[in-house]
Amino acid sequence: MFLTSPAKRREGDRSPSAAKSGWWRGRAAGTALRRTVITNRARAMRKAMTEPEVILWSRLRGRGGEQPTFRRQHPFGSIILDFYCPALKLALEVDGAAHWDDDAQLRDAARDHWLARQGVQVMRIPASRVYHDLDGVMDEVLLKIEALKRSRTS
Repeated sequence: MFLTSPAKRREGDRSPSAAKSGWWRGRAAGTALRRTVITNRARAMRKAMTEPEVILWSRLRGRGGEQPTFRRQHPFGSIILDFYCPALKLALEVDGAAHWDDDAQLRDAARDHWLARQGVQVMRIPASRVYHDLDGVMDEVLLKIEALKRSRTS
């Protein structure tokens, strides 16, 4: 018999009774396992990036100087972001044909909403724009970076 209510245990009770029962240890192990699975999936995705992602990454990673750095295929919670700048909490998502149907758009909207609650701004970039207007895409990304820098300092 537990000394705390089920609601209290769900909130992350770390009481001695919970620790003795192994309940908390099991929960922590599950979290670590999920993190490992997500990290391994992100590593695999870095090796199998789509062509538009490779093209955009070639421009993002070679900027140097005082520009903020981006990470590619970065795990954030249970989501893997195409590109992420932790300094600005900015995510860039390259959307190809897999993002065109209604179900995918609903999933993307739910992800964007969750990320916004975490303080992450998402820029969605159509893959066709990466192919046909890479300079324009980079101009928009740089404008967004500058706007975020200004908002962080004011």
